Amino acid sequence: MKQIILITALVLLFMSMKSDKPAYRLFTEKGKSASYTDLLKDAADADIVFFGELHDMPICHWLEYELTADLFKEKGKNLILGAEMFEADNQLIINEYLAKLIKDKNFETEARLWQNYKTDYKPLLAFARDSSLGFIATNIPRRYASMVNKGGFEILKALDPEALKFIAPLPVKYDPELPCYKDIISKMGDAPSHETENIAKAQVIKDATMAHFILANWKPGKTFLHFNGSYHSDRFQSILWHLKQANPKLKIITISSTQQKELNDLEEESEGLANYILVIPESMTKTQVQ
Repeated sequence: MKQIILITALVLLFMSMKSDKPAYRLFTEKGKSASYTDLLKDAADADIVFFGELHDMPICHWLEYELTADLFKEKGKNLILGAEMFEADNQLIINEYLAKLIKDKNFETEARLWQNYKTDYKPLLAFARDSSLGFIATNIPRRYASMVNKGGFEILKALDPEALKFIAPLPVKYDPELPCYKDIISKMGDAPSHETENIAKAQVIKDATMAHFILANWKPGKTFLHFNGSYHSDRFQSILWHLKQANPKLKIITISSTQQKELNDLEEESEGLANYILVIPESMTKTQVQ
């Protein structure tokens, strides 16, 4: 009788597991199942945490907020937030917003914000404001990245010294053999070499600038939580490469985001993307981005 009851219980458990529809799962770098508690513990012990998101994925934005709120409980004022989605020359107006000197309407009219700001990034900025946390605009102004896309790093020398304050100090380090940049060039196919090289350099100047502003605002004992597209931190390259060039002793935790049809196991090609891989169903609804 006991054996029958046990078998029945296992069958019911299996059926309930099959009928569940989890919105996400977390895996480790090597594909082992992980918990949010594991992630939070490692993030709280890190100097810098990269949340590599899919820009149009609501689960990413929800979990970013949850991680921010829980890290604040752990770190308090030793938590700093920052994001790719805000350009460095908007730091002044962000600071005015955080200090509650200007209204939401003025901020949203005058700052250059992504189309999905109100649904996806405003909750993070508002949390920083209401918790008296710093929020750093880490990205290079888009117009300067576009310059590099056309004229390489050299064209930046023509900028006014005031403009250079919003860019990583020149010259920036660049390794064309780094896979994250080499892949960009290879995907351009038969395009002229100077054009493909400049496209990679435009990515480099973004990564280098984000690394620069992260380091400029981080201090020992603090945790800097940075939000960016997964590509900017996947496989411990891109922004991380630039950070390690400046300070190889930094303790960094990365999160990458990807989608799969099934969530039972991590697909092989996603192994090694980050310390933690956030896997989301392919059927998940998406938000609208610019």
